[in-house]
Parts: sequence; structure tokens; C-alpha cells
Amino acid sequence: MKVVVQRVASASVEVEGRTVSAIGAGLLVLVGVHDLDTDSDADYICRKVLNMRLFPNEQTGKTWDLNVMQKNYEVLLVSQFTLYGILKGNKPDFHVAMGPDRAKSYYASLVERFQRSYKHDSVKDGVFGAMMKVNLVNDGPVTMQLESPQSLRNNNDSAEVERVL
Repeated sequence: MKVVVQRVASASVEVEGRTVSAIGAGLLVLVGVHDLDTDSDADYICRKVLNMRLFPNEQTGKTWDLNVMQKNYEVLLVSQFTLYGILKGNKPDFHVAMGPDRAKSYYASLVERFQRSYKHDSVKDGVFGAMMKVNLVNDGPVTMQLESPQSLRNNNDSAEVERVL
């Protein structure tokens, strides 16, 4: 699994001109699911994202000190299979992304995992498979990329796997 995490002042998702989800301060997480992802990938991503220390601590003056849960902020998850796109010439190829039928239930279980691990009402998501307009006010900007160890192994990048583990 691959995610792009953005610290935001606010973010929202629109489908067909209607806002389906919105958050205030927190994290916007774009989620790409690899064809070989398992529950352990979802556990890893959930744990890492919720514990990323991307927020300042005003009391201590430390810049990278607190996570989204400590700040009592929100999380907006948005499925984005194009994170596993590979350009072949000028045309994108998505053959390593999990197929839509399997990915829909896998993504839904990821959203539930985040809601159980944090607070149900503080975790929102877009509409799987829909054409979405994602609006955000970046805070920083702060943008981090993260890939689960299983996905890294699938990409044969053992040096990166060792660094992450």
C-alpha cells in the first residue's frame, strides 16, 4: 500500500457537485492499494499514519512533536488507485493496483481500521471509485509519502525495506 499524507488546515471531497466529506485541521491521506496487499499492510499504514509526528507542540516549541490523535484533529482518507500508475510511453498503466472489486472491500476495511484505531467520527472518506474533486488547504505545506513493507518487497527494493523496518 502506498499513501500520500498531507497536513491540512481543511479538506473536502465533492462528488457530482455535492460535498460528501469534509474535515478541519488534520491529515488528508491519498490511498493506493497494491494487488498483493494484505491485512498486515493495512495495519502498518494505519499505525504509521496515525502516529506520524507532523504537528507542532505550542507548549514546548517543538516543530515535529505531535500526531493527529494528540492534537484531536481529523483524518480524510481518499482512495486513489493512480498512485500505482506506471507510465508506459505516455500512457498510464495500472496493472499493479488491486482490481476494483477486491479493492473496494479492502479500502472499506482500511477506513474501518482507522476509525477503530482513533475516533470513528474523526475519520472520514471519499466515495470509492467515484470521480472526486478533492479540495484542500495545505498546512505548511507538509507532504509525506509512505509505503507498506509488503509493497516495498513486491517492488524488490530490499534496501528500502530494511530502512523502513
